Amino acid sequence: MTKRSETAATPASPLDGFITEKNGTSFLHRLPILGLCGFSGSGKTTLIEAVLPQLIGRGLAVAVVKHDAHRVEVDRPGKDSDRFFRAGADVFLRGDEHFSRSHVAGVHSLPFLLTDLSRRYDLVLVEGYKHSDLPRIWLTGPEGKPPPASATNILDIYPFAADLPGRLLAFIDDFLRCRQEQALTCGCILIGGSSTRMGRPKQLLTRDGRTWLEHSAGLLAGHVDQLVLCGKGEIPPSLGHLLRLPDAPDTRGPLAGVLAAMRWAPAADWLVAACDMPCMHSGAISWLLGQRRPGVWAVVPHTDRPQPLFAWYSRRVRRLFEEESLSPAPRIGGIAGRPRIDSPKVPSHLAECWANCNRPEDLAGLHLHQG
Repeated sequence: MTKRSETAATPASPLDGFITEKNGTSFLHRLPILGLCGFSGSGKTTLIEAVLPQLIGRGLAVAVVKHDAHRVEVDRPGKDSDRFFRAGADVFLRGDEHFSRSHVAGVHSLPFLLTDLSRRYDLVLVEGYKHSDLPRIWLTGPEGKPPPASATNILDIYPFAADLPGRLLAFIDDFLRCRQEQALTCGCILIGGSSTRMGRPKQLLTRDGRTWLEHSAGLLAGHVDQLVLCGKGEIPPSLGHLLRLPDAPDTRGPLAGVLAAMRWAPAADWLVAACDMPCMHSGAISWLLGQRRPGVWAVVPHTDRPQPLFAWYSRRVRRLFEEESLSPAPRIGGIAGRPRIDSPKVPSHLAECWANCNRPEDLAGLHLHQG
């Protein structure tokens, strides 16, 4: 027995109520935002300028936010903003007035700005803002000035030394890996499509007493913070508690489901799976998530071809999907091969997990794993 469950309006996002988690703590602490603080003359600008070329060389997209900027002259050679921009970073200045020198427009309140930048950059460095509780490093400068007693969330204290760029780069490597593991990750199961070739809704086909959709939902739920269903179609009563997102109205196919999810929770990364992959198991999900690394915006595994319907997409890839949705023939796989999109070869013992079953004959010979 099944029931039809469709949502007339898009449900509230987990990030509604302004970038706070359910326990009330700032969502900024799960994002790749790192502050460099210290009193005037402590070497903040010099240190940032020294590490930027190496960060950019590693394939990272970096934004620098300079707080408490006064009498800003954005284009003046030799100014901090000009030095950062020439080193390869997009620069956002915030003080009595707001300025930006970047490839992306738009500047807002600082928390909103930082959250928005984290959707487009692998790393956001904040110079100054020493009275905030942002995760940050304190520079003592040549005079050895320690942080004030009121300073919070100081991750490390750097005394003045010649090896600071190397020390900061090593710190950032660990910091970004940690932030990637801590990132809000949502799961999206695509249940659109008419299933005309299969002859009945694929998500309702059964294995071991459970529908394919229940099998997929049980697997993904163990790897994500929140699971949603995208698309129309019948679902088992056991999954009636899951949120349903209507497809994005301005595109079609699986891309409409993924875009709906990304627009609903724009600060989340997404583990996406189609409902017609009955061989999927937890080992394949673990392998997929293990391919993530800083600077990679999506992992679209490759078997005999790219497999965008069982893939991981960071929040930064949304703008690529938005661009793809405007093409004459939009496809979810249209971003494969673009910069920052990784397409690792699926190990042979996991390849069957990416098998789509569209016809009854596709089921012949498949090995359906437990759990």
